Amino acid sequence: MHQTLLTLHSINRWLLLFFLMYSIFLSARGVLRSRGFSKQDNLIRHLTATVSHIQLMLGLALYMISPIVKFNPAIPETRLWVGEHEFFRYVHISLMILSVVMITIGSARAKRAPTDREKFGTMLLWFVLSLIVIFIAIPWPFSPLANRPFFRPF
Repeated sequence: MHQTLLTLHSINRWLLLFFLMYSIFLSARGVLRSRGFSKQDNLIRHLTATVSHIQLMLGLALYMISPIVKFNPAIPETRLWVGEHEFFRYVHISLMILSVVMITIGSARAKRAPTDREKFGTMLLWFVLSLIVIFIAIPWPFSPLANRPFFRPF
């Protein structure tokens, strides 16, 4: 079960990053070129929010059964940060929940914005901020806090 969730979470992250970056691209193009907000733009907005919610559900399920989160090392009182256990237990989960909330807010506000330019502008602002938070929370292969490979084997 753990390996299956981990694999699905790993695959879905690339899907989320693709949709988020594509949404940002469409939003920037819409703002710069004063385009109309088409059905395709609305579909991409909706899919970005949906994929982010799926990723959150996979992450929360993984969080509940993860041996890394459950592991409780003996922490000396003088050390504030130990490593990957605290990263996944506190930082990763908090920032990723925040990013999904930001995507949801941006999507909902863009859906209700009165003009096409405001729709694109709202999506651009909230989705870029969310992408920044995601980039901070990703356990990059080169991160000293917690590192994971770009691709997980099946």
